[in-house]
Amino acid sequence: MRAGDLCSPFPSVRMDTPAIEAARLLAGQDLPGLVVVDARDKPVTVLPGTQVLRLAVPQYIQDDPALARVVDEAHADQFLAELADRTVRELLPEQPRELPVVDGNATVLEVAALMARSRSPLVAVVARNGVLDGVITLDALLDRMLGT
Repeated sequence: MRAGDLCSPFPSVRMDTPAIEAARLLAGQDLPGLVVVDARDKPVTVLPGTQVLRLAVPQYIQDDPALARVVDEAHADQFLAELADRTVRELLPEQPRELPVVDGNATVLEVAALMARSRSPLVAVVARNGVLDGVITLDALLDRMLGT
C-alpha cells in the first residue's frame, strides 16, 4: 500500500487564518493537528494541536505547572480567548521542523519513518504538482501497520 492509497481528505488552514478558528477546527473534528497551506494549496508546515495550547497557556504557567492549580476554572477558560487576536502564523514555532510531506508513491514505512522523525501526528500527501492531496494521521497509519 502506498501513501496515496492511505491518505484521506483533511481540513487545512492558511497562515492568516485566525488562531481561534484553527483551535475550533481542531476541537470540533477531534484532529491531532492541521496542515498549513499557502495560496496555491501547497503544504507549508503542520500545526500540531499542542502548539495551539502553547500559545493559549501563559508561559509562566508552562514554566511552573503548580501555578495552574491556583487559577480558577472561570479564568482558565479565558486563556483560549487570547487566541482571538492572533493568527496561525503566530502559533508556529520560530524554528520549523522537517516538513512532514510525501508524494503518493511513498511506502507505509517511509511515512512511518517521517512521522517518527518529524514528531508529527500527521503527514501531508501531495500530488505531482505539490498541492495537498490528503493526510495520513498517526491513527490511520497505526491501524494499517497493525492490520486493524
